[in-house]
Amino acid sequence: MLADLHMHSTASDGVLDPAELMRRAAHAGVDLVALTDHDCLDGQVQAEQTARSLGMRWVSGVELSAQWQGHTLHILGYSFDLGAQDFVSAIGIVQKGRWRRAEQIADKLAAKKMPGALEGALAVQRAAGAELHSPPARPHFADWMVSAGHVRDRAEAFRKWLGAGKLGDIKQHWPALQEAIGPLRAAGGVAVLAHPWQYGFTRARLRRLLKDFAAAGGRGIEVVNGQQPAEQVAYLGKLCNEFGFLASCGSDFHHPDSPWMALGKMSPFPADCTPIWVDPQFSR
Repeated sequence: MLADLHMHSTASDGVLDPAELMRRAAHAGVDLVALTDHDCLDGQVQAEQTARSLGMRWVSGVELSAQWQGHTLHILGYSFDLGAQDFVSAIGIVQKGRWRRAEQIADKLAAKKMPGALEGALAVQRAAGAELHSPPARPHFADWMVSAGHVRDRAEAFRKWLGAGKLGDIKQHWPALQEAIGPLRAAGGVAVLAHPWQYGFTRARLRRLLKDFAAAGGRGIEVVNGQQPAEQVAYLGKLCNEFGFLASCGSDFHHPDSPWMALGKMSPFPADCTPIWVDPQFSR
């Protein structure tokens, strides 16, 4: 079975609408799919309807922002009740914070003689077919900067203005681990730590994070994120078993022009890890 449990649509910072994303996932041979937009549930109904019509097994999904010891983390939530009001409300609070961040990014760019950034980023979202319930993310600002002639390409936008430590890297106060995971679990969901390798932690610090994640109610870790190097997958698989986690995998798809994050294209799943989709709670 081919599972792809990490992908993004126009509901957050992807470039394909939820239905087209599901069609492409099916064409790529995906059997089990989850749409995991950033702090956003807007695309879930459309994704579910399309995925099921194409014969794929679908589970509800989201990528939640959280804070741990001053660092931003991402938590993948699966198989939750879309009608759980406390969970929906918790996501709504984070969405308001994302809107404030977008406004701050626009203000900072305007101070650098790049006015109209918020309107431009919203236009990028609209052109991609997004319903503008969700705030524009940094990739939307980057694409606007390219179209407005401020930078040559998206890579330059992040390198000079939007990347880590740059002007547009607004530090948002996300919920703590327990605050993010609690409402998800109350909604019947399963929490998985997204792309553990990408945080750049030392091995000792990563172990402390996994210990705290388990204590907060985390159930699994993403051992395969796109076409990740084999040695990274092997190490994460080892940690997965050591801490008693279930293992997940996903392409982390955002854009079809990123071949290393293509739908259904991932490094091999570790044979000695137990996949998250065998968990009765995940499969309910």
